[in-house]
Amino acid sequence: MSSDTPDIPDQPVCSAKGCRAAAAWVLAWNNPKLHTPERRKTWLACDEHRDHLSQFLDLRGFLKDVVPLTDWQAAESPEGEARAS
Repeated sequence: MSSDTPDIPDQPVCSAKGCRAAAAWVLAWNNPKLHTPERRKTWLACDEHRDHLSQFLDLRGFLKDVVPLTDWQAAESPEGEARAS
């Protein structure tokens, strides 16, 4: 098995078309024509596709934030929510 292929079935993978590499980044975005300003949709990116996917979203004015996956997961966890309040 390639090192780019997730060993764990539930491990998040890159959102780039055809890529099955483990995700390392969360690209938070929204389309202002469709979503409220506070709404965040997400794409996941591996190191190789982070810049490409970020540029795609940024060109359209959709990109809001790029965050390491581990930081995003920590902020989304119940413990992270408790620390944030």
